[in-house]
Amino acid sequence: MATIRVQREDFDAAAEARVLCAGRADIGAVVTFVGLCRDEGGRLASLEIEHYEGMAGTELARVAAEAEARWPLIGVTIIHRYGDIPAGAQIVLVVTVAAHRGDAFASADFLMDYLKSRAPFWKRARLADGTREDWVAAKLSDETAAARWSKISAR
Repeated sequence: MATIRVQREDFDAAAEARVLCAGRADIGAVVTFVGLCRDEGGRLASLEIEHYEGMAGTELARVAAEAEARWPLIGVTIIHRYGDIPAGAQIVLVVTVAAHRGDAFASADFLMDYLKSRAPFWKRARLADGTREDWVAAKLSDETAAARWSKISAR
């Protein structure tokens, strides 16, 4: 069973990984990915991230269950923040735990491809000059990366 949280508050990636590993001797790999808010060369002050309450968590749980069905995972944690996220701050955490590194890496990659392209979050840039941009669309490269998983099975 995966741990899924959609929250305003920051998170401690190392602490979240420790929770997944506590008391386990069968773990051979822990992959931790933290996505940060880039400042886009000093142009961006923050990202405004919105979501539909309930829908986002349900959808993240669904994709985590898909990862658990594809790979023999021991644990999964996904945390995605919302609200006004300043440049340099953490946005998203994915932790995957498995007996073998290949499963942990592949499942984390799968989850991030989904989060970048299809997760129900909307982002709008707040620029350093005080202006706001339109909502950001998924990049073609993110869509292409996510589409490859429809052709790949892990087991």
